Amino acid sequence: MNSPEILDAIRLNFSPKDLLALNLALALIMYGVALDLRFEDFKYLLKNPKPFFLGVLSQFLLLPFMTWLLILAIQPPPSVALGMFLVAACPGGNVSNFLSSLAKGNTALSVSLTGFSTLASILITPLNFSLWAGFYKPTSTLLKAISLDVTDVFITISLILGLPLVLGILTRSYFPEFARKAEKILKPLSIVIFGAFIVLAFAGNFEIFLQYISIIFLWVFAHNLLALTTGFFTAKLGKLPLPDVKTLTIETGIQNSGLGLVLIFTYFEGLGGMAIITALWGIWHLISGMLVASLWKSRK
Repeated sequence: MNSPEILDAIRLNFSPKDLLALNLALALIMYGVALDLRFEDFKYLLKNPKPFFLGVLSQFLLLPFMTWLLILAIQPPPSVALGMFLVAACPGGNVSNFLSSLAKGNTALSVSLTGFSTLASILITPLNFSLWAGFYKPTSTLLKAISLDVTDVFITISLILGLPLVLGILTRSYFPEFARKAEKILKPLSIVIFGAFIVLAFAGNFEIFLQYISIIFLWVFAHNLLALTTGFFTAKLGKLPLPDVKTLTIETGIQNSGLGLVLIFTYFEGLGGMAIITALWGIWHLISGMLVASLWKSRK
């Protein structure tokens, strides 16, 4: 097998129409997620500051830091490292609330953290990504070559995450019956849509994907395990009750890789290592999340 450094030279390009469809689909997914949110959910965070603080700490500070340490240890190709930094900088994934409920975790905390992290990601995701990628010389050099404009990233995340989130919350507040019916359709549809993203992205590069799947999977497995354990030990060291431990573990281990793919195809021209690591993370975190939730389901 050739050196995995070849991943740095691969480009998985979307046409302008495909990219527009990708953006609209992610916005629709976020709208569906927000149909489960209410303005009262944010009040829950104020009434329960300790798990909220630890959840934000785990998601936005500890996970990027631990990702940086992991990258220093395994030394992946620069484009792969850049993808790992991006995944770590993304907010929680859209299935974390379902998995938290399945694990008999604190669903109210999960829903509230998802809503907050999604809104906060408008500012924190581009800043976190630029900050930690800048601390690692290979990715810092790659970022300079790409000339990423952080302001543009702010605008993109606002449009595809922030706006649908606010519209979804308003829909839930003023049209609750419609929200309940639409939510039942959009939640399972979101998984189908994400799967379609991945098929479309790799359709023309499937041989390369198969060639490097073994080593890429090891990187994804290690990174996702690190994310889950970061959430777990943050909650344990914070002496939170078991339902909160379950929720923080899942919220930290389930990342919005769909957002990562949108940013990669919009600003990084489908950079191979970034796209492959992010897409495979999106598949694996569903499997690992289901395994963790199923193991915890019967534990009270």
